[in-house]
Amino acid sequence: MTPSLMNILKDNTLTGDNYVTWKRKIGLLLQSEKHKFVLTTPKPPAPNNESSIMYRDEYEQWKTSDDMAKCYIMATISDVLQQQHEGMESAADIMMSLEEMFAMKSRTTKREAMTAFMNLRMKPGQAVKDHMMKVIAHLNIAELHGAEIDGETKIDMVVNSLSDSFDQFKLDYTLNKKEYTLQGLMQDVQSAEKILVKSKGQEIHMVGKVATVKARQKVKKQQKKKQLGPIKKETKKVTKIKGKCFLCGEKGHWKRDCPKSQNKKEEGNLNYLETCFLADSTDSWIIDSGATNHVCYSLQGFQERRKLSKNEINLRLGNGTLVSASAVGDIRVYLDSRRHLDLIDVYYVPQFKRNLISVSCLNKFGYSVTFNKVFIISKNDKIICKGTLENGLYFLHRNISHSLDTEITEPNHKRVKLSTDETYLWHLRLGHINLNRIKRLVCDGPLSDLKVDDLPTCESCLEGKMTKRTFSTKGARATECLGLIHTDVCGPMSIQARGGYEYFITFTDDYSRFGYVYLMRHKSDAFDMFKAFKAEVENQLEKHIKILRSDRGGEYLSGEFQQYLIDNGIVSQFSALGTPQQNGVAERRSRTLLDMVRSMLSYSTLPISFWGYALQTAIYILNDVPSKSVPKTPHELWTGRKPSLQHLRIFGCPAHVLKGKTEKMESRSETCIFVGYPKETKGYYFYSPSDLKVFVLTNAKFLEKDYMNDFVPRSRIVLNEMSGDTIPREVTQPNPIVSSDPTQDQQPTIPRSGRVRTQPERYIGLGESVENLPDDDDPYTYKEAMEDVDSRHWQEAMQSEIESMFDNKVWSLVDLPKGIKPIGCKWVYKRKRGMDGKVETFKARLVAKGYTQKEGIDYEETFSPVAMLKSIRILLSIAASLDLEIWQMDVKTAFLNGSLDEKHLHDATRGIH
Repeated sequence: MTPSLMNILKDNTLTGDNYVTWKRKIGLLLQSEKHKFVLTTPKPPAPNNESSIMYRDEYEQWKTSDDMAKCYIMATISDVLQQQHEGMESAADIMMSLEEMFAMKSRTTKREAMTAFMNLRMKPGQAVKDHMMKVIAHLNIAELHGAEIDGETKIDMVVNSLSDSFDQFKLDYTLNKKEYTLQGLMQDVQSAEKILVKSKGQEIHMVGKVATVKARQKVKKQQKKKQLGPIKKETKKVTKIKGKCFLCGEKGHWKRDCPKSQNKKEEGNLNYLETCFLADSTDSWIIDSGATNHVCYSLQGFQERRKLSKNEINLRLGNGTLVSASAVGDIRVYLDSRRHLDLIDVYYVPQFKRNLISVSCLNKFGYSVTFNKVFIISKNDKIICKGTLENGLYFLHRNISHSLDTEITEPNHKRVKLSTDETYLWHLRLGHINLNRIKRLVCDGPLSDLKVDDLPTCESCLEGKMTKRTFSTKGARATECLGLIHTDVCGPMSIQARGGYEYFITFTDDYSRFGYVYLMRHKSDAFDMFKAFKAEVENQLEKHIKILRSDRGGEYLSGEFQQYLIDNGIVSQFSALGTPQQNGVAERRSRTLLDMVRSMLSYSTLPISFWGYALQTAIYILNDVPSKSVPKTPHELWTGRKPSLQHLRIFGCPAHVLKGKTEKMESRSETCIFVGYPKETKGYYFYSPSDLKVFVLTNAKFLEKDYMNDFVPRSRIVLNEMSGDTIPREVTQPNPIVSSDPTQDQQPTIPRSGRVRTQPERYIGLGESVENLPDDDDPYTYKEAMEDVDSRHWQEAMQSEIESMFDNKVWSLVDLPKGIKPIGCKWVYKRKRGMDGKVETFKARLVAKGYTQKEGIDYEETFSPVAMLKSIRILLSIAASLDLEIWQMDVKTAFLNGSLDEKHLHDATRGIH
């Protein structure tokens, strides 16, 4: 390899932002080494014994070139990308994966740079050099990401972006048609700027000189009047007018001198600004860059407000008059879209005839306002709303249907929590399910505290869901789990999921409607997925699958598949040709899943290639929410336990997660994106945009409320099943990474019990929540334990606890003395799990309700039943110095070594025999 090629490999490392440049250079490198053909030529089949020598040579040449191309590509990408792509089979697969990661981002950056370049205008008073540097910066970014702009177009657009003071320069450029480069144009424009500054300075000097001459003339005139002395004024006799005015009817003046006529002329000269303040419209707001506060004249839309005493807050109008505000509070302005704008500290002034939004107040809360033909209010580079320019004023129109008519009440310092917001929040957490399912969750108990209200229009649902009329004919239902399984294969999808998946297969239990989803790279993997599904569910339920219903797809009609069903005694049922309604359960399940996936991706900012994670999240949610086909949730019918929904979060919302190992001055957390719930372990899936990998963590701070407020509708999601039974291109890509730290697989952490220290809630910002994934398997009461599917194990655990207490003589049975109120007891149940997440033991502890006792009456002092760390370290030091052996024991029933001075009477609870 030549030294120049070595320099290309050294200086051209792909980091993400330089994808276009990297792709061009790596293409030139492969072309110079004559290896580029492997990116467009498919891999030939491996030669066999009957292959000719020529074919063997061609295959070896392709294989050698592909290996070299892979080496060049892997040598020019970052370490993180190398780990992610080192298992791929060919150079073409690596290039396609990299294009999927960065091509969309590059196009977005190019579009944003081009939009900024075309909309950039020179501000009055801005230096030409500063303006030109901004223009060149946007041009460089656009061209770096693939934009092709010819030189003449660049110069035309730069000249048009100059301010109006350069109109003469623009005219000369248009007439002379002089050919410029960007450097030459900057020099000429700077020369023109110097001329403009010089001429402006001379003009100011002349104006000052004229003003000085006039002032001197005025002084001389006054001095001359003083020398001449007072001059007697000639008085002119005024004739009194006896007639009446033909305009107003009053005496003493003629029509031409009527004051009302003068007032009328002045009113005709009023500009539109004064006229608009006489209009009456509670549904429009004016954006005012000169206002110091938000002002409204109607109480419509107030969420939090307090009365103001007279003259407590006075506002000065443009004409100098003072008006008193009657109330102050917060207003939520619902826009024409389903978004809203929150205005803080809005003054209610009944004397006003318009609603004003102060630009300076918006800036205090992080909003930025841009004025042009329309005005744009944005926050964190996301557009919140747009307004229109009408008769010289910028208007923001709100949606009348969302307005809240209220009246002034007593001061209330608590922010009103709209039930619509909570309902909509759970609509997003539950994968955009409909309102009827949410109402059933409220009635059945999982969301009993939720006050259900009508949902606002969800644009993501409108884009992601489309329904047809259901097939009315229904067949016989199964009477137990695994009695009938519906299955369907969907794919190939229009876009590959992460990991190279193009298909997915669903299995739905007819009795409970509990479902499973498996991602597949090839349609032929359906048989292997069914065997995995069969082994898992039959082991869990200790039952056998009786009937498998599917369509007449080739994956189900294969001889291997059918022979396996016969060997295991499973009846195979197929839908008739042209009647997919007979396999309606599986068809509807696939349609429902894709509707949810499209809606969740539309609401998020994730690439469409994350549809695999969205699909797994959708089936997870569907198993926990009610269905109109079954009386209970699928999870309850499948496992015998009610599901817990409190750990669910909005798919795609940002979250702060704790980093593994950090330096002392380094940030302790990073912002990642929530992408699902893992099946293998308890936790959450998070995607790190910086590392481009997916990992599992249990604790996180979810920014759901901020995510909802900052939502911007994205472009249309195109994720459909490709028509035709095409055979996809064979690709081999690694599975998604699910480990946040490679060392976790090598050195698993031994779980230990102890007190968990949590951050106080006062440190949690608005819209944030600290969440630990709850263990919804453990019963809370004795009744729940007896109704649980593992009630036999709970009974054995309680019996073991009672026997331990009896053997250690913890208590004795006595009659309750008169006037004594006993302390209650309760059972605490816990499943102890191993490192693989499987239940190893069942623990039941009988504890006293010590919180009912009062200090000084029932007890004098308390002690912590935890050894001091210093004591443990001293014992370990003694053992090490004396070369002693240390044995660690797990005591099944541990009691404090001490006697109580007080008498404690406890009431026997249920379960003590």
